[in-house]
Amino acid sequence: MADCIRVPLLLLSICIFSSLHPIRGQNNVIAKVAANADLPLKPAGGPGPAAGIPGAGASLPRRRSTGWKLAEEGVCREDLTRLCPKHSWNNNLAVLECLQDRKEETEIAAECNHLLWNYKLNLTTDPKFESVAVEVCKTTISEIKECAAEELGKGYLVSCLVDHRGNISDYQCNQYITKMTTIVFSDYRLICGFMDKCREDINTLRCGSISTGEKDVHSQGEVIACLEKALVREAEEQQGAHPIKDECKRSIMRVAELSSDDFHLDRYLYFSCREDRERFCEKTLAGEGRVYKCLFNHKFEEAMTERCREALTTRQKLIAQDYKVSYSLAKACKSDLRKYHCSADSNMPRAREARLSYLLLCLESAVHRGRVVIGECQGEMMDYRRMLMEDFSLSPEIVLHCRAEIEGHCSGLHRKGRTLHCLMRVGRGDAGAIDANCQRALQTLIQEADPGSDYRIDRALNEACESVIQTACKHIRSGDPMILSCLMEHLYTEKMVEDCEHRLLELQYFIARDWKLDPILYRKCQGDAARLCHTHRWNETSEVMPPGAIFSCLYRHAYRSVEQGRRLPGGESDAGNQGLTLSRDCKVEVQRILHQRALDVKLDPELQRQCMTDLGKWCSEKTEAGQELECLQDHLEDLVPGCRDVVGNLTELESEDIQIEALLMQACEPVIQTFCHEVADNQINTGDLMECLVQNKHQKEMNEKCSVGVTHFQLIQIKDFRFSYKFKTACKEDVLKLCPNIKKKVDVVICLSTTVRNDTLQDAKEQRVSIKCRKQLRVEEVEMSEDIRLEPELYDSCKQDINRLCQNVAFGNAQVIECLKENKRQLTQRCHQRIFKLQEVEMVDPELDYQLMRVCKHMIRRFCSESEGKNVLQCLKQNKNSELMDPKCKQMITKRQITQNTDYRLNPVLRKACKADIPKFCQPVLNKATADSELEGQVIACLKLKYADQRLSPDCEAQIQVILQESALDYRLDPQLQIQCTPEISRLCSEEAAAQEQTGQVEECLKVNLLKIKLDGCKKEVLNMLKESKADIFVDPVLHTACALDIKHQCAAIPPGRGRQMSCLMEALQDKRVRLQPECKKRLQDRLEMWSYAAKVAPAEGFSDLAMQVMTSPSKNYILTVIGGGVAVLFVMGLLCGRFTRRVTQQLKDRCHKIAESGGDQRGEKNHFLKVKLVAVSQSR
Repeated sequence: MADCIRVPLLLLSICIFSSLHPIRGQNNVIAKVAANADLPLKPAGGPGPAAGIPGAGASLPRRRSTGWKLAEEGVCREDLTRLCPKHSWNNNLAVLECLQDRKEETEIAAECNHLLWNYKLNLTTDPKFESVAVEVCKTTISEIKECAAEELGKGYLVSCLVDHRGNISDYQCNQYITKMTTIVFSDYRLICGFMDKCREDINTLRCGSISTGEKDVHSQGEVIACLEKALVREAEEQQGAHPIKDECKRSIMRVAELSSDDFHLDRYLYFSCREDRERFCEKTLAGEGRVYKCLFNHKFEEAMTERCREALTTRQKLIAQDYKVSYSLAKACKSDLRKYHCSADSNMPRAREARLSYLLLCLESAVHRGRVVIGECQGEMMDYRRMLMEDFSLSPEIVLHCRAEIEGHCSGLHRKGRTLHCLMRVGRGDAGAIDANCQRALQTLIQEADPGSDYRIDRALNEACESVIQTACKHIRSGDPMILSCLMEHLYTEKMVEDCEHRLLELQYFIARDWKLDPILYRKCQGDAARLCHTHRWNETSEVMPPGAIFSCLYRHAYRSVEQGRRLPGGESDAGNQGLTLSRDCKVEVQRILHQRALDVKLDPELQRQCMTDLGKWCSEKTEAGQELECLQDHLEDLVPGCRDVVGNLTELESEDIQIEALLMQACEPVIQTFCHEVADNQINTGDLMECLVQNKHQKEMNEKCSVGVTHFQLIQIKDFRFSYKFKTACKEDVLKLCPNIKKKVDVVICLSTTVRNDTLQDAKEQRVSIKCRKQLRVEEVEMSEDIRLEPELYDSCKQDINRLCQNVAFGNAQVIECLKENKRQLTQRCHQRIFKLQEVEMVDPELDYQLMRVCKHMIRRFCSESEGKNVLQCLKQNKNSELMDPKCKQMITKRQITQNTDYRLNPVLRKACKADIPKFCQPVLNKATADSELEGQVIACLKLKYADQRLSPDCEAQIQVILQESALDYRLDPQLQIQCTPEISRLCSEEAAAQEQTGQVEECLKVNLLKIKLDGCKKEVLNMLKESKADIFVDPVLHTACALDIKHQCAAIPPGRGRQMSCLMEALQDKRVRLQPECKKRLQDRLEMWSYAAKVAPAEGFSDLAMQVMTSPSKNYILTVIGGGVAVLFVMGLLCGRFTRRVTQQLKDRCHKIAESGGDQRGEKNHFLKVKLVAVSQSR
């Protein structure tokens, strides 16, 4: 047996039996042993009690018959009387225990010390009384096979019994072994083989003296402590550490193991911690490692002495190297270690199997796999996991690899796990760079301690988060793994405290890098992970697989399906990939963790690894929660390919499950509860929640944080159509077919909407864009119209104008777009062109006019619920003057009418009705026009004039009539009038303009003040108004209102249009038999005067204009009668003149005949004839 304790047993047995009171029926063997127990024993060749002690040897022979007592020795009598109670004097073992457990080493005389050591040496070197152990522990030896097989007479039996003392149930045998170990562990030289194996190391390390008497024998516990410290230094690879021989290492660990149940046996620790034991563990019974555990629990108390703390730390480090140094842990977990083969790995060195970390990993693996580990063992594991988290120095790898980080960042934070959390903070990158070996050592330690299974293991976290747990997580049982999840859910909320936030993120950083450290995730997903991600067992790791790779694999499968728009590898069909999806429980858990970890990019290992450079380049100033990911999304096009892919995938997941954006969900809680609670409660990866938030972004319940978050997500979505989940799922096939090389969402929307518009205009038999895509396309188009930033090309084109003209206007609700429209004449050319195109699209499809649809939302429901989307504006215009019309909506309708009248292209109904008339009558205007800029109403003005001339087609005439009627009530609807007459309106009609009453008062004012108008352009426009009013009385609202009753009585049978009703009223005015209303009569007379003046200052420009003036004149009958009379007079005169010319012609003919007959000069006659003929013709004319 390599390590042994030879305890030949005579005196021990006597002492033990004398201390066991009462012992009934002592047999003859025990009596015999007792009779010989007090004999002084001398080792062969060794010093006896009297050696070197005068008087001692002389006293021993006299007492052989009566029994030798330590109390009777003169060299120890004084010390015994002073230190030990009298009732113990007759018991040598009690005296020995009393003296060797003294408080101060100087209290006992040197001669007494030497006597005691020789006495103990005699006890441990004579094997002849081994039969006492056989007698006392007969039953126990037969039960322990290993001890029964030991050869007697060599002192190995007692050593075996000490090894198995945890299994000894017999009281007398247990007491015997306990007392035996107390004697042996008082001095390392009493342990068999220890001197021989460690002599060289002791001398090299100067740990103490080998020779008897060279050092106080009661300080020999310090020799063991010195060797133990040297062993720790070697394990930590400290500078200058002495390598201890393997056989000495085994002896040191053996001593520590054998002293594990009773702290009295660790003499150095016992003397170092006596006062602390009385202070902290006074009521703790010795034995089974209870005092050790008590002192460990109080190790970082302020009242703990530094010497005791140091001794405890050394003891803990030995436990970390060999779990058997902890009696309670080895005993409690013995059966489970055997059951789960935690010491049967033939590929692993024996030294590693003994490591505490290996034991913890092996048993934790069993627990996580759902195996049963007895509660007592789990309790012990919990204690030692907490111990590892409290003191980083217990992990040699941390001490070795993190020395620079500790010195540079974490010095002075040793207690209560603070140094470890400091290192974790450095590992997160919050306090500088960390060495890769240190990072791995930290990750390994976190796995060994497994704080994810019980937050109480992490004392620093427990203390920092106690208040949060008591308030936010009080409904969860203490120690439940869900506590950590609860804390993550309350991260960055008002219930979270700053210290808890830091400790939590530091721990979660490492948990996020090993999916096994989240016990709930591991329990629910271990089957899926093994099937889909090829994982190893819990206590095994892969050096090849990067941190976080398993969780990345799980969440990719959690959201994977063809229906959701994701491409499966290799073009596989969904039917063949049913086995590639996660189980329901696992999927829910993956989603929960994604929701929590999205709060911090450092909790996503793949994201941090791929984006480290980009984070430093673009986002170094973004330090608030959630800002780093937003920053990366904002710079998506600028990121390196690997980072861009990771950020893109995460953004794609967010579009599917917006609850991943935990901060956004917290900010939007009031809106969700009010408007989206049904969607939030029932959402299963459909993207409906974000759509609901977008739709309600401008509700009064919406707070600024939520609004900003929703808008940011919308801005991110425009970068890639895949980031819009519902759009992606609805239109993926259409995009691949119709827009295959387009990625940006805006471009995809334009591509698809253009396709839909073309198919509609060409009356295609079948739309190329699917119906589900068309529906979602409409949603996307409406959402994009809400904020100019969602249309990047428009925003970029107008950014300068926005800063100049709309800098105080908030984005959203299309307010900036509306501002640009109102300042259209001041825009730069590029922006003006974009705004014109936007207006052209909005007029064709009013549902894309966000401001109109928002302001007139209720009016649309009231008046236009049955109208198609493209006819909404037309419907609102028709109901504009209804008494039920909302004033704000009415104002918005007017704005849109003004816009439409600036250019016929902005009025799709007019454009369609006048398709043939415009090029026919207004081509000169079109020739002067430039692309993408308004014609300022010139085409419509042209059509108005042709309307007055009654030359338009019926459809076009009907539309121009509507425009004339509308603009007659509000001068702003006539662009040319507004452009030309704005100064005159300000000068002559300011009151009417300020009233803003759409009753035609401004127009009437201009007509009345026609003679006062100085600007020729304005005068011309007013004259055109007068001309147009002749064509239809509806174009003159003031006259129409004044004569409404007379029209009803005098012209009821006459249809409106083409000046018919106006002519009727003029005839009535000329007829003295008809009595018109005074106001009507006055207005008609004013109009006659205006028309007369207009005829003077604006004469007809041609015959056609003159004819039209006559035909449209109220006095056309009179004029036509005069013209007819003139024609008749001319006809009669023509008849009379014709008879006279006929006689002249006949005379000429006769004369010419005579000349021909006379044969005169032919040439002269011919010329004369022609002259006469010309004269005759001229006379006839």
